[in-house]
Amino acid sequence: MLQKFDVIVIGAGAAGLMCAAQAAARGRSVLVLDHANKAGKKILMSGGGRCNFTNYFVAPDKYLSHNPHFCKSALKRYTQWDFIALVERYGVAYHEKKDGQLFCDNKASDILNLLLSECEQQGVQIRLDTPVSAVAQCTQQGCRYQLRGGGVWLGCESLVVASGGPSIPTLGATGFGYELAQQFGLNVYAPRAGLVPFTLTDHNKQLSESLSGSALNVDVACAGQSFRDDMLFTHRGLSGPAMLQISSYWQAGQSLNINLLPDHEVAGLLRQQQHERPKLSLKNWLAELTTQKFAEKWLASSAWQQSTLAQLSGADMDVIAQSLHEWQVKPAGTEGYRTAEVALGGVDTDELSSKTMEVQRFPGLFFIGEVVDVTGHLGGFNFQWAWSSAVAAAEFV
Repeated sequence: MLQKFDVIVIGAGAAGLMCAAQAAARGRSVLVLDHANKAGKKILMSGGGRCNFTNYFVAPDKYLSHNPHFCKSALKRYTQWDFIALVERYGVAYHEKKDGQLFCDNKASDILNLLLSECEQQGVQIRLDTPVSAVAQCTQQGCRYQLRGGGVWLGCESLVVASGGPSIPTLGATGFGYELAQQFGLNVYAPRAGLVPFTLTDHNKQLSESLSGSALNVDVACAGQSFRDDMLFTHRGLSGPAMLQISSYWQAGQSLNINLLPDHEVAGLLRQQQHERPKLSLKNWLAELTTQKFAEKWLASSAWQQSTLAQLSGADMDVIAQSLHEWQVKPAGTEGYRTAEVALGGVDTDELSSKTMEVQRFPGLFFIGEVVDVTGHLGGFNFQWAWSSAVAAAEFV
């Protein structure tokens, strides 16, 4: 015997819970399944435990996809303002951190509780600790898909896959959604870690290690993209928002071009300072623009570590300027899914309707959220894609 529901959602994360609540509000009977023992684990740890739930400046150009136009429809129909209104309706206090990034004042659990409350009000059933072991098409009347969840056979008219990607496997993340898509013959772009720190193995690793915990505001460029934000030196390489952002565009073997002093024109500034403060050491001059620790480590193996500004030639200044404005770093790799905030790639958007998120070839089968080949920048954009894609599907399941 099949237990039948109008809609079954696989995944009790941001997209899955949002879709379930919205679908149930339309009068659909909805069941959410998740193999984890708790709903919304990634929500709870996101944004340092404060959940960067959206951004004031959501726009299609903040997303990576093989089809950059695909995200437009969903983002337009359920906007950041719609989710902000929901947050305000629940009285969740929030603030803008910077660049339009919105965080909870209190805890990320405020957002999870909001979603669970919406589901409860609409009569959504949520079954945790329930892995899905088989999915197939169903021939019974009023049932398009059947699946085995927690040892029970379940049937539904609409099946929504909101299982996320493989980033942060310690929270139970897997590639389940990709495998399911491939089972149905859908094209899946190979996933890789995005919004992730870099690892170094060359001479720059020693520098980074010695500066571990220090941060600079930099401009980083790679593959025709550039980001201005903070960079953090770590024991293993480079992290911080600037590095996480560019990591989504970086491919193995490519170098990063990092401007360590984007607010200054170093060569001109050195010439001016040489005239005004000739006895000042280069180390102390650089420390004024960065930190004492950075100045010491950066100049440690250079010919100018003991030099005063008066002792520098014009050619010296040009070389120093270039080294600071165009620091070339060739990462050995990234920290991978272990610390990645998202997975790039996923279900090919050409397989889906941009209006409904439904698979073109399989009526009643939907893919939403991170499992789809749409990945946002750092700053709340991935959560907004979860909300928008979920609502797009919920209107048609």
